[in-house]
Amino acid sequence: MIKFLDLQKINAQYAEELKKVAVEVIDSGWYLLGEQVKQFENNLISFQDGGNAVAVANGLDALRLIFKAYIELGLMQEGDEVIVPANTYIASVLAITDNKLVPILVEPDLNTYNLDLNLIESKITIRTKAIMVVHLYGRVCWSKELETLAAKNNLKIIEDNAQAIGARWEGIRTGNLGDAAGFSFYPGKNLGALGDSGAVTTNNLELAKVVRTLANYGSAQKYINKFQGLNSRMDEIQAAFLNVKLRYLDHESIRRQEIATYYLENINNSKIVLPNPGENNEHVWHLFVVRTLNRDVLQEYLEENGIQTLIHYPIPLHKQECYSSLADNYLPITEKIHQEVLSLPISPVMSAEEVKRVVDVINKYLVI
Repeated sequence: MIKFLDLQKINAQYAEELKKVAVEVIDSGWYLLGEQVKQFENNLISFQDGGNAVAVANGLDALRLIFKAYIELGLMQEGDEVIVPANTYIASVLAITDNKLVPILVEPDLNTYNLDLNLIESKITIRTKAIMVVHLYGRVCWSKELETLAAKNNLKIIEDNAQAIGARWEGIRTGNLGDAAGFSFYPGKNLGALGDSGAVTTNNLELAKVVRTLANYGSAQKYINKFQGLNSRMDEIQAAFLNVKLRYLDHESIRRQEIATYYLENINNSKIVLPNPGENNEHVWHLFVVRTLNRDVLQEYLEENGIQTLIHYPIPLHKQECYSSLADNYLPITEKIHQEVLSLPISPVMSAEEVKRVVDVINKYLVI
């Protein structure tokens, strides 16, 4: 079986280094808010070519804390609207509604699967305070026109960068394009911890300070609480693991791009719609997502032939029970995507033989 993502094999590459730093943390006796976290924040800033970084407990909290910080700074308030792509993972919208803000779902571009930037302006109202761009599947969602539109309407741009760490747009890393960004280091991400963790990045020092305080029970000084905060802190052992793995991230991104290029150049089945790669390292291929009219049949066929796949994501947000209030949204492109997408195996530890096997099996696929 070709695994969709072989985490054991990925982490085995760095096993000795990971074990070494784990022992160092254990022996240090310091497990929260220590030197490993400080080092990771500095390493992330260096990787991002500047800004500020705050390590937090997970990717959802990273986004939640950004909105919460803007509210504490008086720049947003309950009932304000945030434009967000309708086909994103639920965490993007949970971060909005958890802060009693209102998500305004906007259709994606069927060519890129990212937010259709041409549809944003028509959705802006007097209550709109932010646009959340999601660099979905690892492809950058950005344009000069987006920057101009946000500036014209005094809107914050918040990046959900959970899937695209390392990608660049005109030389600038995702997570350093907008006003603030949330990162996830869930184990299956391109930069994955061995547990949950996340981070916020921003070029706004004041925002970073508020995020850091909110993430520590609303306290910048022990037992003195300025805000009603959260407990959302990256632990020392996850930071230590991430410090190891961050050194290899660009190398692994190159391997993902090589595999994606092979897929794009060699999959020639007319029943399969291939993804658009963008230009100049705009895609770091967290996922390689194809579309087909008989997605479930294709998935079953691949499984029978020893190839594991996943669906990202089977049910759109406005069809989820927890968001029944959004059910009246008319989102045909979003629904088409959710009905047709299938994610193929892509990881930096796939062998050339495995990649070729995926291509060969797909090219022999016939819908009966």
